[in-house]
Amino acid sequence: MTKVNSDRKLVALLRENARMPVTELARRLGVSRSTVQSRLEKLERNGTITGYTAKLSGDYLAAQLRAHLMVTVSPKYSGAVVKALEAIMDVKTVHSVSGSFDMIVIVEAPSVAELDAVIDEIGALEGVERTMSSIVLSTRIDR
Repeated sequence: MTKVNSDRKLVALLRENARMPVTELARRLGVSRSTVQSRLEKLERNGTITGYTAKLSGDYLAAQLRAHLMVTVSPKYSGAVVKALEAIMDVKTVHSVSGSFDMIVIVEAPSVAELDAVIDEIGALEGVERTMSSIVLSTRIDR
């Protein structure tokens, strides 16, 4: 097995559970604990792994409303819009995309009223020309 392939498997296990003990990672990968430890250190040093995070429970996530907001931005305002989106706590992800929209912004809020307010706030940003939102009804696969 190549190092690249084993690194991909290691990263997949960490995405499943970032708190998995090194001994468990080694057992599941079929390698020594020291091998896993050195691969983790290398992945952290080269910037592949930049941090570890908490995975939220299904109950918590089910209580949140999520929407994908397709956004068209005036080209000269693109950087300013991204910077403004960074400052909005309910914005979880911003994707630059091809097609009839420039960005897909994923927002999350605990109520319809708060989700509506965030969508309105994004639509009012200087440089945002048009938005179209789709509320997520359910998530079928989340890796």
